[in-house]
Amino acid sequence: MPTLKTLTLGCKVNQYETEYVRCALQRLGYVDAPESDRADLVLLNTCTVTAQSDLKTRKAIRKMAKENPCAEILVMGCFAKSRPEEAAKFPEVAHWVSDNETLERFLIDRGLAVLPRGITAFAERHRAFVKAQDGCTVGCSYCIIPKVRPRLQSRPPEHLLEEIQTLSDNGYREIVLTGIHLGHYGVDSVPKSNLAELVRRILDHLEQRSLPIRLRISSLEAVEVSEELIELIRAFPQRICPHLHLSMQSGSDDILRKMKRRWLSGPFIEKCRYIQSWLDQVALSTDVIVGFPGETDRHFRETCEVVEQLGFSKTHIFRFSPRAGTEAAALPDRVPPAIQKERAAELAAIAERLREQYAGSLLGKTVQILFETEEQTGTTKSVLSGTSDRYLKTTAAAPPMMLGQLADVRITEVRGEELFGELTAPASAPLG
Repeated sequence: MPTLKTLTLGCKVNQYETEYVRCALQRLGYVDAPESDRADLVLLNTCTVTAQSDLKTRKAIRKMAKENPCAEILVMGCFAKSRPEEAAKFPEVAHWVSDNETLERFLIDRGLAVLPRGITAFAERHRAFVKAQDGCTVGCSYCIIPKVRPRLQSRPPEHLLEEIQTLSDNGYREIVLTGIHLGHYGVDSVPKSNLAELVRRILDHLEQRSLPIRLRISSLEAVEVSEELIELIRAFPQRICPHLHLSMQSGSDDILRKMKRRWLSGPFIEKCRYIQSWLDQVALSTDVIVGFPGETDRHFRETCEVVEQLGFSKTHIFRFSPRAGTEAAALPDRVPPAIQKERAAELAAIAERLREQYAGSLLGKTVQILFETEEQTGTTKSVLSGTSDRYLKTTAAAPPMMLGQLADVRITEVRGEELFGELTAPASAPLG
């Protein structure tokens, strides 16, 4: 049987798309090559969000070619879409997939008569990403993605329900609903739909079939968190994880205008506080770019103040890197790398303290866990760890048979940002 190796760079959507191609190739008889063996076909799914991402892609192509000298190499993803002119510079690459149509032709030419409508598995995990939407047209000044994925495409709800049902049948217990601009789900549909309507349909399916699955909603803009979506999260706390990732990027209105963000800091803070007032101990995480062109100490202080005010459970911090092809790459008043580094370190210290504070607020509370790994304790006691509904690592004594299952755990100890607890008595798998 022909063998396959894959490497994915970048976001959750890329990870999903890699799994989609793997599932398609498995229909043609491909099997995953052992890590130590060479493969017949190598799939590299690429990212181009930053210049550093492009560098990683070039290195990965050469590395995979060196390690698999006789393999066909297929390169897909955002780098392949944004840099088709570079294809000829890589003689190692046999297939350069720059769009969905090219990918479909590649699979059909291989002999695949019918393309899969979704994935059936997600690597070796207990959580599966499901892509609901593709494309972005917003145009933030620092972002290349609208040029790489400009076409909005929402998948039909029926395809998503079928995919979620299959993943449930195959043992997956968490579905992470994701997209390039997930909050624009349904904008391109006829008739138009929206994310809340999709989530309601998924919930109806899970409830009607008693599927032991919870849903996690991936990154959104704060403006896209509708009252209906908040009501659904509140009404189904064991079905929808009380965790929302809301992209902020800066707490300074001056910088947000330069970034061409749709919301300034005031409305963003107001929406976050509204969510926090309606959802019990909701975990809010965010993204922040430090060192954007023109960012002064005052601007940076404003960002720190907003992060402090909202008490994010996690803050992802990125130092600004000019991306060729974006408006921000041509902006003056670049912040020196040394100052960027200092600001990132200062904000990281604030973020770590807030994350530990948030973890501490869950002491004595009951959270829902997906057990994903067995801890090595050096004793005969079985200890499992996994991801809580609020996206914190949580560990508890539990039988090995609960690996890959959902359960309720009462938190009895907090160490830094990690939670420790005990199964509720009696132990409960709350869904299904």
